[in-house]
Amino acid sequence: MLTLAFDTATSVATSALVREGEVLGERASSAVRVLADVEELLEHAGAEPRELSRLVVGTGPGSFTGMRMGVAAARALAFALELKLAGVSTLDALAAGAPGALPVVDAGRREVFTLVDGAPAAVSPHELRLERGTTCVGDGAVRYREALEALGAEVPPRESELHLPRARFHAKLAREFVDPGAVEPLYLRLPDAEQAR
Repeated sequence: MLTLAFDTATSVATSALVREGEVLGERASSAVRVLADVEELLEHAGAEPRELSRLVVGTGPGSFTGMRMGVAAARALAFALELKLAGVSTLDALAAGAPGALPVVDAGRREVFTLVDGAPAAVSPHELRLERGTTCVGDGAVRYREALEALGAEVPPRESELHLPRARFHAKLAREFVDPGAVEPLYLRLPDAEQAR
């Protein structure tokens, strides 16, 4: 079984090609490059798009534009290849890459997307209730390092792989494959344009 997974919800887009749990290749770049990354992954593995058996996409929360691009690209690929699609939360993928850590994604507007009582939420990083020593990972943890460390959190160095929602974890976490049109981004709040109205 050949699985293609990608996530474009954060400042760094990730993609992975996985066969039977073995990672054949990974890329980290920008949302606008994700389809080029996919093409390179398939070429490097000597595989054709028609050989894919599963598609997985990160559903956020994260950048509104990034999520829309990723989900639209995943839907288009799934429709073209006649495959079902699975959506996996970007927060869940970050947590899978750093077991026991709290995923924190930059939400803009001086907020972060994270888990509050186990549910995704958009909050000010200063309002988080953290146990001392909690490890925080993600681009939001990097951006708000000072505020999180003041609350007693530990944030790995900026260069740490733990801050990337690696697509290999999306492939691992995918459970429910559905019609591509049924996979929706996890927004948690209105887009900036609607908020301004």
